[in-house]
Amino acid sequence: MISKKRVLIKLSGEALMGNMKYGIDVSTLNFIANEIKKVYDQDYQICLINGGGNIFRGIEGAYEGIDRSTSDYMGMLATVMNALSMQSSLEKIKVPTRVQSAISMSQIAEPYIRRKAVRHLEKDRVVIFAAGTGNPYFSTDTAASLRASELNCELIVKATKVDGIFDKDPVKNSDAKLIKEISYQEVLEKNLKVMDSTAISLAKDTNIPIMITNIFKENSILNALNYKGKYSIVK
Repeated sequence: MISKKRVLIKLSGEALMGNMKYGIDVSTLNFIANEIKKVYDQDYQICLINGGGNIFRGIEGAYEGIDRSTSDYMGMLATVMNALSMQSSLEKIKVPTRVQSAISMSQIAEPYIRRKAVRHLEKDRVVIFAAGTGNPYFSTDTAASLRASELNCELIVKATKVDGIFDKDPVKNSDAKLIKEISYQEVLEKNLKVMDSTAISLAKDTNIPIMITNIFKENSILNALNYKGKYSIVK
Protein backbone atom coordinates (compact mmCIF):
# COMPACT_ATOMS: atom_id res chain seq x y z
CA MET A 1 0.00 0.00 0.00
CA ILE A 2 1.31 3.46 -0.95
CA SER A 3 1.20 5.82 2.04
CA LYS A 4 2.74 8.75 0.19
CA LYS A 5 1.86 9.98 -3.26
CA ARG A 6 4.06 8.27 -5.83
CA VAL A 7 4.77 10.14 -9.05
CA LEU A 8 7.02 9.63 -12.05
CA ILE A 9 8.74 12.69 -13.51
CA LYS A 10 9.81 12.41 -17.15
CA LEU A 11 12.50 14.83 -18.35
CA SER A 12 13.67 15.18 -21.90
CA GLY A 13 17.39 14.94 -22.49
CA GLU A 14 17.22 18.30 -24.25
CA ALA A 15 16.08 19.91 -20.99
CA LEU A 16 19.57 19.32 -19.57
CA MET A 17 21.23 21.28 -22.38
CA GLY A 18 20.02 24.67 -21.14
CA ASN A 19 21.15 27.12 -23.81
CA MET A 20 23.86 24.81 -25.09
CA LYS A 21 23.61 22.95 -28.39
CA TYR A 22 24.85 19.66 -26.95
CA GLY A 23 25.62 17.97 -23.66
CA ILE A 24 24.78 18.85 -20.07
CA ASP A 25 24.61 22.40 -18.77
CA VAL A 26 25.48 22.09 -15.08
CA SER A 27 23.58 25.21 -13.99
CA THR A 28 20.42 23.88 -15.70
CA LEU A 29 21.01 20.45 -14.18
CA ASN A 30 21.25 21.99 -10.71
CA PHE A 31 18.12 24.10 -11.27
CA ILE A 32 16.12 21.01 -12.26
CA ALA A 33 17.51 19.06 -9.29
CA ASN A 34 16.33 21.81 -6.95
CA GLU A 35 12.87 21.74 -8.54
CA ILE A 36 12.72 17.98 -7.93
CA LYS A 37 13.87 18.49 -4.33
CA LYS A 38 10.91 20.83 -3.73
CA VAL A 39 8.60 17.96 -4.67
CA TYR A 40 10.61 15.49 -2.59
CA ASP A 41 10.37 17.78 0.45
CA GLN A 42 6.56 17.62 0.21
CA ASP A 43 6.65 13.88 0.96
CA TYR A 44 6.27 12.55 -2.56
CA GLN A 45 7.85 9.28 -3.62
CA ILE A 46 9.63 10.13 -6.87
CA CYS A 47 10.57 8.04 -9.89
CA LEU A 48 12.63 9.88 -12.49
CA ILE A 49 13.37 9.14 -16.15
CA ASN A 50 15.61 11.17 -18.45
CA GLY A 51 15.72 11.06 -22.21
CA GLY A 52 19.09 11.11 -23.95
CA GLY A 53 18.55 13.53 -26.83
CA ASN A 54 21.09 16.03 -25.51
CA ILE A 55 23.81 13.45 -26.22
CA PHE A 56 22.45 11.00 -28.79
CA ARG A 57 19.03 10.28 -30.21
CA GLY A 58 18.65 6.75 -31.57
CA ILE A 59 16.19 7.48 -34.36
CA GLU A 60 18.38 10.29 -35.72
CA GLY A 61 21.38 7.97 -35.76
CA ALA A 62 19.30 5.50 -37.78
CA TYR A 63 18.54 8.24 -40.33
CA GLU A 64 22.29 8.76 -40.71
CA GLY A 65 22.82 5.12 -41.60
CA ILE A 66 23.53 3.43 -38.26
CA ASP A 67 21.61 0.20 -37.75
CA ARG A 68 18.38 1.15 -35.93
CA SER A 69 18.78 -1.29 -33.06
CA THR A 70 22.42 -0.30 -32.54
CA SER A 71 21.46 3.36 -32.71
CA ASP A 72 18.73 2.89 -30.10
CA TYR A 73 21.16 1.14 -27.75
CA MET A 74 23.53 4.10 -28.15
CA GLY A 75 20.66 6.38 -27.16
CA MET A 76 20.03 4.23 -24.07
CA LEU A 77 23.67 4.71 -23.03
CA ALA A 78 23.15 8.46 -23.31
CA THR A 79 20.29 8.23 -20.80
CA VAL A 80 22.65 6.48 -18.36
CA MET A 81 25.03 9.46 -18.50
CA ASN A 82 22.12 11.80 -17.84
CA ALA A 83 20.91 9.63 -14.95
CA LEU A 84 24.36 9.69 -13.31
CA SER A 85 24.59 13.46 -13.67
CA MET A 86 21.15 13.90 -12.11
CA GLN A 87 22.06 11.52 -9.30
CA SER A 88 25.17 13.56 -8.53
CA SER A 89 23.25 16.85 -8.57
CA LEU A 90 20.45 15.55 -6.33
CA GLU A 91 22.79 13.99 -3.79
CA LYS A 92 24.72 17.26 -3.47
CA ILE A 93 21.51 18.78 -2.11
CA LYS A 94 20.90 15.87 0.27
CA VAL A 95 18.33 13.96 -1.79
CA PRO A 96 19.11 10.21 -1.54
CA THR A 97 18.94 8.43 -4.89
CA ARG A 98 19.45 5.12 -6.63
CA VAL A 99 20.03 4.62 -10.35
CA GLN A 100 18.54 1.49 -11.90
CA SER A 101 19.47 0.60 -15.45
CA ALA A 102 17.50 -1.60 -17.85
CA ILE A 103 20.87 -2.59 -19.37
CA SER A 104 23.24 -4.29 -16.95
CA MET A 105 26.23 -2.17 -15.92
CA SER A 106 26.80 -3.16 -12.32
CA GLN A 107 29.79 -0.91 -11.64
CA ILE A 108 27.68 2.26 -11.94
CA ALA A 109 24.01 1.32 -11.51
CA GLU A 110 21.74 -1.33 -10.09
CA PRO A 111 19.85 -3.54 -12.52
CA TYR A 112 16.17 -2.70 -12.80
CA ILE A 113 14.33 -4.92 -10.32
CA ARG A 114 10.77 -3.87 -9.62
CA ARG A 115 10.59 -5.05 -6.00
CA LYS A 116 13.91 -3.38 -5.22
CA ALA A 117 12.71 -0.12 -6.79
CA VAL A 118 9.59 -0.24 -4.63
CA ARG A 119 11.74 -0.76 -1.53
CA HIS A 120 13.90 2.25 -2.41
CA LEU A 121 10.79 4.39 -2.82
CA GLU A 122 9.46 3.20 0.52
CA LYS A 123 12.78 4.27 2.05
CA ASP A 124 12.33 7.77 0.58
CA ARG A 125 14.96 7.45 -2.13
CA VAL A 126 14.46 8.99 -5.55
CA VAL A 127 14.79 6.18 -8.08
CA ILE A 128 16.28 7.23 -11.42
CA PHE A 129 15.58 4.79 -14.23
CA ALA A 130 18.15 4.66 -17.02
CA ALA A 131 18.46 2.93 -20.41
CA GLY A 132 14.76 3.20 -21.25
CA THR A 133 13.04 -0.19 -21.38
CA GLY A 134 16.30 -1.89 -22.39
CA ASN A 135 14.81 -2.63 -25.81
CA PRO A 136 15.30 -0.88 -29.15
CA TYR A 137 12.31 0.77 -30.84
CA PHE A 138 10.83 1.87 -27.50
CA SER A 139 11.19 5.51 -26.45
CA THR A 140 11.93 6.86 -22.98
CA ASP A 141 8.35 8.19 -23.00
CA THR A 142 7.16 4.59 -23.29
CA ALA A 143 9.63 3.62 -20.56
CA ALA A 144 8.05 6.30 -18.36
CA SER A 145 4.55 4.88 -18.86
CA LEU A 146 5.85 1.34 -18.32
CA ARG A 147 7.69 2.09 -15.07
CA ALA A 148 4.79 4.23 -13.79
CA SER A 149 2.43 1.32 -14.46
CA GLU A 150 4.71 -1.28 -12.86
CA LEU A 151 5.27 0.83 -9.75
CA ASN A 152 1.65 1.95 -9.30
CA CYS A 153 2.41 5.65 -9.71
CA GLU A 154 -0.56 7.98 -9.35
CA LEU A 155 0.66 10.41 -11.99
CA ILE A 156 3.22 10.97 -14.75
CA VAL A 157 4.63 14.50 -14.95
CA LYS A 158 6.08 15.32 -18.36
CA ALA A 159 8.39 18.24 -17.60
CA THR A 160 9.05 20.08 -20.86
CA LYS A 161 9.95 23.52 -22.23
CA VAL A 162 6.31 24.59 -22.70
CA ASP A 163 3.50 25.28 -20.22
CA GLY A 164 1.29 22.45 -21.46
CA ILE A 165 -0.85 21.56 -24.49
CA PHE A 166 -2.11 24.44 -26.62
CA ASP A 167 -4.81 24.64 -29.27
CA LYS A 168 -2.16 25.93 -31.69
CA ASP A 169 1.59 26.56 -31.70
CA PRO A 170 2.18 29.20 -28.97
CA VAL A 171 5.53 30.17 -30.51
CA LYS A 172 3.85 31.19 -33.78
CA ASN A 173 0.46 32.30 -32.40
CA SER A 174 0.21 34.82 -29.58
CA ASP A 175 -3.50 33.99 -29.13
CA ALA A 176 -2.85 30.28 -28.52
CA LYS A 177 -4.90 28.97 -25.60
CA LEU A 178 -3.72 26.49 -23.00
CA ILE A 179 -5.83 23.33 -22.83
CA LYS A 180 -6.20 22.44 -19.15
CA GLU A 181 -7.67 18.97 -19.62
CA ILE A 182 -7.86 16.58 -22.55
CA SER A 183 -8.62 12.88 -22.97
CA TYR A 184 -6.11 10.21 -23.95
CA GLN A 185 -8.29 9.39 -26.96
CA GLU A 186 -8.27 12.97 -28.23
CA VAL A 187 -4.49 13.14 -27.91
CA LEU A 188 -4.21 9.95 -29.97
CA GLU A 189 -6.79 10.98 -32.58
CA LYS A 190 -5.27 14.44 -33.08
CA ASN A 191 -1.72 13.03 -32.98
CA LEU A 192 -0.72 15.65 -30.41
CA LYS A 193 2.97 15.44 -29.59
CA VAL A 194 2.57 15.04 -25.84
CA MET A 195 4.27 11.64 -25.72
CA ASP A 196 4.46 8.97 -28.40
CA SER A 197 1.33 6.92 -29.08
CA THR A 198 2.65 3.79 -27.34
CA ALA A 199 3.27 5.75 -24.14
CA ILE A 200 -0.17 7.41 -24.29
CA SER A 201 -1.92 4.10 -24.97
CA LEU A 202 -0.22 2.38 -22.03
CA ALA A 203 -1.06 5.26 -19.67
CA LYS A 204 -4.64 5.05 -20.92
CA ASP A 205 -4.80 1.29 -20.35
CA THR A 206 -3.47 1.62 -16.80
CA ASN A 207 -5.42 4.81 -16.08
CA ILE A 208 -2.45 6.98 -15.11
CA PRO A 209 -2.99 10.70 -15.82
CA ILE A 210 -0.21 12.61 -17.60
CA MET A 211 0.49 16.17 -16.50
CA ILE A 212 2.50 18.48 -18.76
CA THR A 213 4.26 21.55 -17.37
CA ASN A 214 7.28 23.79 -17.98
CA ILE A 215 10.38 22.59 -16.15
CA PHE A 216 12.13 25.92 -16.70
CA LYS A 217 9.65 27.92 -14.62
CA GLU A 218 10.38 27.95 -10.91
CA ASN A 219 8.01 25.83 -8.79
CA SER A 220 6.17 24.63 -11.91
CA ILE A 221 6.18 20.93 -11.02
CA LEU A 222 5.16 21.48 -7.41
CA ASN A 223 2.45 23.95 -8.44
CA ALA A 224 1.09 21.57 -11.08
CA LEU A 225 0.93 18.73 -8.55
CA ASN A 226 -1.23 21.03 -6.43
CA TYR A 227 -3.30 21.96 -9.51
CA LYS A 228 -1.97 25.51 -9.52
CA GLY A 229 -0.18 27.53 -12.17
CA LYS A 230 0.07 26.54 -15.82
CA TYR A 231 -0.24 22.90 -16.82
CA SER A 232 -2.26 20.50 -18.94
CA ILE A 233 -3.51 17.09 -17.87
CA VAL A 234 -4.32 14.09 -20.04
CA LYS A 235 -6.80 11.70 -18.42
